[in-house]
Amino acid sequence: MAHRILIADDEGHIREVIRVALKKAGMDVIEARDGKEALSRFAADKPDLIVLDIGMPEFDGLDVCRKVRKSSDVPILFLSARDEEIDRVLGLEIGGDDYVTKPFSPRELVARVNVILRRLSPRNGEIKAGPTALAQGGLLIDPEQHAASFAGTPLKLTAIEFGILRAFLTRPTSVFNREQLMRAAYQLNIQVSDRTIDSHIRNIRAKLAAQNCDNVIETIHGVGFKLGRCEKEA
Repeated sequence: MAHRILIADDEGHIREVIRVALKKAGMDVIEARDGKEALSRFAADKPDLIVLDIGMPEFDGLDVCRKVRKSSDVPILFLSARDEEIDRVLGLEIGGDDYVTKPFSPRELVARVNVILRRLSPRNGEIKAGPTALAQGGLLIDPEQHAASFAGTPLKLTAIEFGILRAFLTRPTSVFNREQLMRAAYQLNIQVSDRTIDSHIRNIRAKLAAQNCDNVIETIHGVGFKLGRCEKEA
């Protein structure tokens, strides 16, 4: 089944360029002209990924992202006419998966969409550990399936969160500094600040805490982070 992509941008020619490129890549496309319509189409059409312009009327892209993240981990690729660090950092901290600055190459945008979709975790269903699965305590991820679970319960992870956990589970006894986690999670050479990684770590801890596990990631003060026991609390 073709992936369904929501394009939200107030510039019609930008939507057309993206629509043509995504359809050539075999994807279905939904369009929204402003933030309010984007939220409506998201609720009605359940897209697999959102291409979201930051500078839109009727809720900007950051507001749309915040509202979407209250109920969904659907991947979000931000677009912006501004190449400003505050936009890039804020967009990724509140739950964005990638960031493209206008003007952009349609081919590059499609490539980034495909990378995010390949790394997407399954929305439901218990995963069955394959030969590539990695585990610690009750935490299990399978990079080949791009799936994660804790104590048999599937985890809804963003692509960035999945990348961070995969790095920890690949080297379970190692301590990672923030730069190493950035390289592991942001495979498309995005430049982000230290506090962005801290934000993702907080999100991962919150999702595991909801499963009664508060020891998934340990902070090594002055150095970085390491994988914890990943066990349920008694």
